[in-house]
Amino acid sequence: QVQLVESGGGLVQAGGSLRLSCAASGRTITGYVMGWFRQAPGKEREFVAAISWSGSYYADSVKGRFTISRNSARNTVYLQMNSLKPEDMAVYYCAARKGAVISTEPDEYAYWGQGTQVTVSS
Repeated sequence: QVQLVESGGGLVQAGGSLRLSCAASGRTITGYVMGWFRQAPGKEREFVAAISWSGSYYADSVKGRFTISRNSARNTVYLQMNSLKPEDMAVYYCAARKGAVISTEPDEYAYWGQGTQVTVSS
């Protein structure tokens, strides 16, 4: 079992930055793909970014603005979000998928955090 706890959400003006953290416990994250997803009111959960030992992958909507990274010593994954836009506003979730193959499908991630709210004011 992997337990995930997100933090770092909040209110930011458009153009600003936030860094989300996802602290994992129960298992070391080195054996997992770690992903970030988001869900806005009335919309489906959507892929944002993911990272494995072999690399990272981003949704087109955040490419060049968001950076995913991991600190294996701290068993933590981060999402640095720059140049935030109002359309980035959502609850952001951290997720874990055993193995090394990155997937953009939420159903392929077995472990989820509780989410952290990101609000972007225009």
